[in-house]
Amino acid sequence: MTPDKPDTAPVDHLRFHRGHAHLAPTFGNDTFALKAEAFARFFGTPTFLGAQTAIVVLWVVLNMTGITHFDVYPFILLNLAFSLQSAYAAPLILLAQTRQAARDKAQSDADAQHREALAIANTERQAQAAQTTKQLLELLEQNTRLTEMTKQLTERIETLTCEMHEQFVRKP
Repeated sequence: MTPDKPDTAPVDHLRFHRGHAHLAPTFGNDTFALKAEAFARFFGTPTFLGAQTAIVVLWVVLNMTGITHFDVYPFILLNLAFSLQSAYAAPLILLAQTRQAARDKAQSDADAQHREALAIANTERQAQAAQTTKQLLELLEQNTRLTEMTKQLTERIETLTCEMHEQFVRKP
């Protein structure tokens, strides 16, 4: 402990968020959950949209030009692929949104608890400052009274000294 710094424990600024740490990973912590979250996140990227567009264009061009005939017009197999993709994407996205909403609510609750703790600490500091101010005013009043008493006693001593001096000087 140094003279200019009080010996205080470090403040854990995330103490209100620790109770919600289990909500951090969207789908859990196992390998499948992490892959599922990565997959759900990939759906909204420009890379995914560009790759899907390129695959669809290539699919249609290959089948329309006659280079291959694995899925001729009206592209039933392509439609089936989109349906399969939607069947997996929709639940993953909904799950991600639900868990994000839970994380947002937990974050909001933790922030509210933190604000409440700050308000309580501020109220306590204000009360302590008011008490300290009151004590300082009382000490100042005591100091003023003591100064007045000292002045009165000094004046009384001076008066007595003068009287004694007159008494001793007159009696020769």
